[in-house]
Amino acid sequence: MRYDPAVIEPKWQKVWEDRRSFRAPTEPAELAARPKYYILDMFPYPSGAGLHVGHPEGYTGTDVLARLKRMQGFNVLHPMGWDAFGLPAERAAMRENIHPAVITQRNVDTFRRQIKRLGFSYDWAREISTASPDYYRWTQWIFLRLFERGLAYVAEMPVNWCPALGTVLANEEVKDGKYVETGDAVERRNMQQWMLRITAYAERLLADLDGLDWPDGVKDMQRNWIGKSVGAEITFRVADCDRSFPVFTTRPDTLFGATYCVLSPEHPLVGEITSPAQRAAVTAYVVAAAAKVEGGTADEAKTGVATGADAIHPVTGVRLPIWIADYVLMSYGHGAIMAVPAHDERDHAFAVRFSLPIRDVVSGGTVDVQEAAHVGDGRLVSSQFLDGLDVETAQARMIEWLEANGKGTARVQYRLRDWLFSRQRYWGEPIPVVWLADGTAAPIPVDQLPVALPAVDEYRPTADGKPPLARAGDDWLVVTLPDGRVGVRETNTMPQWAGSCWYYLRFLDPTNDDAPWSRETEQYWMPVDLYVGGVEHAVLHLLYARFWHKVLYDCRLVHTSEPFQRLFNQGMILAYSYQDARGKYYHPSDVEERDGVSVLRTTGERLTSQIEKMSKSRLNVVSPDEVIDQYGADAMRLYELFMGPLAQVKPWQMSGVEGVYRFLQRAWRLVVDERNGELSARLSGAAPASETALHRALHQTIEKVLVDSEALRFNTAIAQMMVFVNEATASATLPRAIVRDFLRVLSPYAPHLAEELWARLGEPELIAHATWPAHDPALSVDDTIELVIQVNGKRRDAITVPHDADAATLERLALASDGVVRTLEGKAPRKVIVVPGRLVNIVV
Repeated sequence: MRYDPAVIEPKWQKVWEDRRSFRAPTEPAELAARPKYYILDMFPYPSGAGLHVGHPEGYTGTDVLARLKRMQGFNVLHPMGWDAFGLPAERAAMRENIHPAVITQRNVDTFRRQIKRLGFSYDWAREISTASPDYYRWTQWIFLRLFERGLAYVAEMPVNWCPALGTVLANEEVKDGKYVETGDAVERRNMQQWMLRITAYAERLLADLDGLDWPDGVKDMQRNWIGKSVGAEITFRVADCDRSFPVFTTRPDTLFGATYCVLSPEHPLVGEITSPAQRAAVTAYVVAAAAKVEGGTADEAKTGVATGADAIHPVTGVRLPIWIADYVLMSYGHGAIMAVPAHDERDHAFAVRFSLPIRDVVSGGTVDVQEAAHVGDGRLVSSQFLDGLDVETAQARMIEWLEANGKGTARVQYRLRDWLFSRQRYWGEPIPVVWLADGTAAPIPVDQLPVALPAVDEYRPTADGKPPLARAGDDWLVVTLPDGRVGVRETNTMPQWAGSCWYYLRFLDPTNDDAPWSRETEQYWMPVDLYVGGVEHAVLHLLYARFWHKVLYDCRLVHTSEPFQRLFNQGMILAYSYQDARGKYYHPSDVEERDGVSVLRTTGERLTSQIEKMSKSRLNVVSPDEVIDQYGADAMRLYELFMGPLAQVKPWQMSGVEGVYRFLQRAWRLVVDERNGELSARLSGAAPASETALHRALHQTIEKVLVDSEALRFNTAIAQMMVFVNEATASATLPRAIVRDFLRVLSPYAPHLAEELWARLGEPELIAHATWPAHDPALSVDDTIELVIQVNGKRRDAITVPHDADAATLERLALASDGVVRTLEGKAPRKVIVVPGRLVNIVV
């Protein structure tokens, strides 16, 4: 009876489901009895394409750890749900003329089926969907907490408008003038929008990163996005009038090098100070800039126009021309800068473009500042009372002078801007607010939540630009509040980020009808012990979730100030794509290798191959279903983790699945005689110590798999299990106790196979509920080690020595080795350096 995953795997999946084997405990006594471990995957958006083999990589890693932690005696919370609102389902609804809810549910069913086939130990009783009214009722409830605290507000502001999609996008969703998800062009418009005051939490979001066990790269990305800048706010008076404007600068030491000022095209002073001669040019520039996405591209040529007005230098009294340019952002600082082209690259490019003066005030540059900006350190020159000071001292001295003379003050600024929260879409959470006749916004009473999505006949914005919800009838739009006031519902919806900001909390208590979560469950399970997902969420999702969590902390609704204590980013899985000379792609099944060259199987035509992101257009998407159909879920699980370090980007190769499948077959044969389906005759009831080498290999395997699994080094843990199976295959007899312990080690990785063999050995309980085997540290260390022998730093030999040999013994054995004797040719060594456990270096 050969190993047949097609029979074994559905059988055990049904057993686990019927017995609710992976239910996270809920009763107080159960929770009190054990320590907790909350392990969470970044839940998926259920797209119509279904999963490809890249998606389950992180899920497989978290499942191994979840199973291991259960075996170690932890209460484990390991849930799964769906980030189900968002634009893709809405666009599909418009294409297919089907309600987004129907499309989303269809996609969720596909994802759930595919995930269940992989045998992940999720507690499916806690499954959630952000598009369910039972869920978004509480998303709206949290929004009202933000509204009550003044953190949700409405503002008329320039926004990123996507004409193709008919909606506003957050700054974080736009890059180089395009929507990052679709590539559609984006333009600037002034619109009234809901905003969340995330800037009020900038310092806490920054400071609290230090206490998190997150990748340094992710923390750096968040720090850069928050963008804390320490400097000075300096007041510049406009010449010949009573107007002035503040400027924030991180380089107050360079104030004497300022040769002009620049205002954002949106700055409120532009219309007031522009001279009659420049009014037409300035108006044209402002109109053109308004249509561009804020900031433009990084390498875009600088543009601008002079206003005809001057500012007065606050120290020297010199007149500085005032320009407007779109490289100055109204949303950062005060929408105005003092330009120091000698020491700022953007200012330098602008000054060169418009032939403006460049004045050097910091010595030490290696280039002529007329040719390039010097942005490094040095000593101040041509700066009156700052001359001769280093940069740091000069900054402090200038701030002292500004404050003493009423011209400025020390300030901290952040690059982070408030979160643009409203969208002109249908498929999202309705914002629970009513607009009254006097223009004020009133919250929907909590007992009237959820504000459910109404039926509409069209998912696009209306002809006059109103959101799709404006198409709903008056029975939905018009609301009478409990106090008798009548208003009209807000017709914007929340962004997709809203539901994913807090979903980890709803998993704690998903069926609670009285609160989004109970205080008891939150205090037990939080924070999330390990959060695994793609690095593409390093800023947006993680920053927004941290912000919401801190608000909930301030509301005393959670007891931790951070939601995710440990974060791990898995790498992307790529795939080979095959293309002919005409640019046509071919599916891998149509390709074969001949003499190391990829050719079309039917004609032999030579194809080019390259490793790329999986894409339907490139025909290189590999579905989990086809892998499971051919090799089984356990083989796919193992290959997902064995192909390389979890954090690494790596290519998918079906030949690799074949390799781990053969390993599983060898493990099967340790227990089952394939000729008759009975237990292997090699199995014995002898004590484990009767097979000394195998007994030692087992304890080495238990220790290494444990250590490597907890460190998420799954590939090396699997390699060690392969070493053990090779040892066991060569062993004359197999003590059952050794085999049972090995199956417990294997079970988090290949749970279906382990369950089947465990049951065949007569064990009455599930191996999923077994305890992790203990290892003997004395047995997990090799009796012998390989010692490298060097002569003058060059390797000359290697010998096997007792692992606990002392230095004198190692020196004696090294000098007697064949390689050393041949190299020394009778010469006496001057020195022998012994590094126990590693090497001996002989110096002659």
